[in-house]
Amino acid sequence: MKKTTENYLRNHVDVMTKVVDVHADTIVEIANAVIDCYKNNGQLVLFGNGGSAADAQHIAGELIGRYTMERKSLPAVALNTNVSIMTALSNDYYYHSLFERQVEGVVRPGDVVIGISTSGNAGNVIRGILKAREMGAKTIGFTGESGGELKDKVDILLNIPSNVTGHIQEAHIAVGHIMCELVEIGLFKPTIFE
Repeated sequence: MKKTTENYLRNHVDVMTKVVDVHADTIVEIANAVIDCYKNNGQLVLFGNGGSAADAQHIAGELIGRYTMERKSLPAVALNTNVSIMTALSNDYYYHSLFERQVEGVVRPGDVVIGISTSGNAGNVIRGILKAREMGAKTIGFTGESGGELKDKVDILLNIPSNVTGHIQEAHIAVGHIMCELVEIGLFKPTIFE
């Protein structure tokens, strides 16, 4: 058991080190896109399935509430949290339409939309991203190493350098936290960046 634990944690550290080396600039680009969106009265919309759904609502919660500083609430919504909408769309249409249909109803030009899929191949996430682009939003994909189909359909790709779902998800939430901190500083204490 100890060996398994040590191996897992060492692999986690290895993945996070690669994220630093490969994606530090990407994370800043994502944060700047969200900051610009908020400065122009837009909103952040996130979605995913399973653990990625949990990440989407976690990030939205940090922005609606607070991450590290007391400040006004920022408009963020995770489209996977309304069970009535999710079950109605899955029943009346089909599961692949789940995010696409919601994006059509809530996303406006200038918003930022983050689709989270560890494989990059979740059909409903891809359809939601395509609809977001059609609606004039800036699109961001959080994926695993290959990027899957999502990699060619987003404006900004954060493809975590791993094929292990757990490590990909751990990195996604770490990036989400960094993004939240950068957004708070950029909007409410911008002199720190000067």
